[in-house]
Amino acid sequence: MGMRMIHMDQNCPVENTSKEDNDLPLCVGKIEDIKYSKRISATVYGREIVVFYHEENLHAMDLHCYHAGGPLHLGEIEDINGQACVICPWHKYKITLATGEGLYQAIDPKHPSVMPKWCSKGMKQRIHTVTVKNGDIYVTLSDTSLSFESDHYADKYKKPVHPSLNK
Repeated sequence: MGMRMIHMDQNCPVENTSKEDNDLPLCVGKIEDIKYSKRISATVYGREIVVFYHEENLHAMDLHCYHAGGPLHLGEIEDINGQACVICPWHKYKITLATGEGLYQAIDPKHPSVMPKWCSKGMKQRIHTVTVKNGDIYVTLSDTSLSFESDHYADKYKKPVHPSLNK
């Protein structure tokens, strides 16, 4: 299956915002575009994010994988144990779209013949809130007072805030 991806920096009208308004929704694209591309990457208040459209649901998370900064916007989406996950193309880490949990398969060494079971490493990837209004997709960054492992790479690759956002 071919993957289509678009990148949007600023394709929606921007209202008066300032650097202190990081908790306000920011438009990142159009719903008709993501229905075709299945994903878009964008920069929201300097933070690189990816928005996935999977099974008619929108999911936003930090663009860089919590493990080693891999490009999640290039990862495949797979169903793992009943959960939609993005698979990091660098090291095949599995991250749930809905919660940002890292998943792994565990084997009980006392019973190695038993099928491995999927387990959670906990919330590793920061996810963000996505809303749609009048055909525009908006992302609201999550509360940064809580720490996630993906914050390291989000900070490392932080982009300067676009001048039009500092009115």
